Amino acid sequence: MHHLLRCFFILSITSFFISCKSNKNLAIYNKTPLGKNNKAVKWDAKTPYNIEEFRAAWVATVANINWPSKPGLSIYEQQKEALALLDYLKDHNFNAVVFQVRPQADALYKSNIEPWSYYLTGEQGKAPEPFYDPLQFWIYAAHERGLELHAWLNPYRAHHTQGGDITKTSVVKTDPNLVVELENGMYWMDPSLKETQDRSLAVVMDIVNRYEVDGIHFDDYFYPYDSYNNGKDFPDSKSWNIYTENGGKLSKSDWRRQSVNTFIKNVYTGIKKSKPHVKFGLSPFGIWRPGYPESVVGYDQYEKLYADAKLWINEGWVDYFTPQLYWTTNKIGQSFPELLGWWQLENTKQLHLWPGIKVDLGGTKENLDEVFNQIMITRGLLPKSKGTVHWSIGPLIKYDTLSKGLLANPYKNKTLVPASPWLDNTPPLQPIVTTKKQQNSLNISWTHNSNTDVFRWVLYYKRSGKKWEHTILNRRATNYKLPLFLKDAENPISKIGLTAVDRTGNQSKFFEINID
Repeated sequence: MHHLLRCFFILSITSFFISCKSNKNLAIYNKTPLGKNNKAVKWDAKTPYNIEEFRAAWVATVANINWPSKPGLSIYEQQKEALALLDYLKDHNFNAVVFQVRPQADALYKSNIEPWSYYLTGEQGKAPEPFYDPLQFWIYAAHERGLELHAWLNPYRAHHTQGGDITKTSVVKTDPNLVVELENGMYWMDPSLKETQDRSLAVVMDIVNRYEVDGIHFDDYFYPYDSYNNGKDFPDSKSWNIYTENGGKLSKSDWRRQSVNTFIKNVYTGIKKSKPHVKFGLSPFGIWRPGYPESVVGYDQYEKLYADAKLWINEGWVDYFTPQLYWTTNKIGQSFPELLGWWQLENTKQLHLWPGIKVDLGGTKENLDEVFNQIMITRGLLPKSKGTVHWSIGPLIKYDTLSKGLLANPYKNKTLVPASPWLDNTPPLQPIVTTKKQQNSLNISWTHNSNTDVFRWVLYYKRSGKKWEHTILNRRATNYKLPLFLKDAENPISKIGLTAVDRTGNQSKFFEINID
C-alpha cells in the first residue's frame, strides 16, 4: 500500500511536470513533415541490424472490459490495475498500448467538452476522488516503461447499454438534436451532422493539444452495425430529408460515406497541423467488401457501416492502418493471410500496415500456434514495417501458455516502433558516450545536447565470437552496466554503440566504440 501511495503521489503531480515541458517539446517535435508523396529515402542510421516492430495491445474501458475492472474502484485500486497492465506489456516486450479514453461520448480524462465516464467512477459526470487525471497517469506510466500510448476514441457512440444511467451531463440530454436511439437501447450521434463532426473533432484536438499522446486511434464503429437496430436502417431520416430538400444529389449510402470520409480527413489534417509527430491510426472491420479479394465473403462494411476504409488508406489519411483480421489462417472465405495480402496491395503510399489479431482463442497450444503463425505471416508479408496489434490485453494475461510462448519466441527481444519518415525524417543528434572498465563490468555513460528530442535509447553491444545484441533503455537513462565476460573470462565485450531515438522512431547515426 505504501508503494501504491507513493506511485499515486508521484504520478498525480506529473500534470504540472509534463505541462511545463510540453511547449518546449513541441519546438523539437514539430519538425516539418515530409508528406506522403515525398520521394526522400528513409533515414538509415546504419545500425548493426533492424530492431523495428510495432507490438501493441488494446485496453478497452467500455463495459469495463479491460480497465478498470469495475466502476467506482478507489483511485488506488484503479492505479494498481493500470500499472499491472502496463508492467505486463513492458515485461513481455511490447512497445505500445492502445488505451480507450472515449467509450461513449464521455472522458477518462479531465475534459471541458464531455463528462467523466461512468466506467471510471460509477456515475457519469462524477470526477475521481481524490482527484487525478487517468489519461495523464497512463501516459506518464507508459512512457516510463518505454511504451507509446495511443488514445483510442469512439467518434459517434453516445451511450452504451452497459454505460449506466443517462445523466443530465450526457450528450443524450445536452444535445438531443445530435442523437438517435437504436432498438438495442444504445444511442448514436448522427455522423452526417456537422455538429457531430465538429464535436468529435474538438474532442480529438483537445486531447492532442493538451496531452503528450503518441497516437489517436479509432476502431470499427462508424455508423453502427445494423444488428444494433434489429436490422433496420439507421434512423437519420430527419437529416437525410434536409439534405435532399436542399438539393443534395448523392444516394443515401454515398451521402453517409461522404460524411464519414470528410470527418476522417479532417481529423488527420487537424492532428498534423497541431502536432505532426502524433500518429493517426484506424482499425476498421477486416473486410472492405465481399469479393475483395475474390474468395472473401462476409460483412460489407462499405455498405453497412458506410466506412470506405479502402479510400482512407489509398488517400493516406492515416499513419497506420490496423484492419481487424480476427480470422484464422485457414478460414475459408476470411483467410488471415489472404486478407492481409489484399490490404497490402491497397497500401499504395506504403504507410504502416499493422493488422489487428484476435488472441482470445483459448489457452491451448493450438491457439499459441495460430498467434505465432499470424505474427510470422505479418513479418513475411510486411518486412519494411512489421507490427501487430492484439485484441486484447485480457486474453494475453489470462492465458499463461500464450504469454510465456510469445515471450520465449517471437517477442524474445525488445523492439522499436517503426519510424514514420513521412512525418519526420530528421534523426536526433548522436549521444556523447564514455566507457570505463571497473572490475568485471563495463560502465557506459552518456549525455546528449538535446534531451527533449530523445524518447528512448538503444545500446548495441558485441562480444568476441558473438553477433551484435541490443537493449532498449528508458528516456531518462544516462548510464548502463554490462558484464565484461559471459563466464570464465569468455566472450569479452569487444564493441558497443549507442543511438538516441526520437518521438517518431528515428535513430541517431550509429557509431562503434572499440573496447580494448
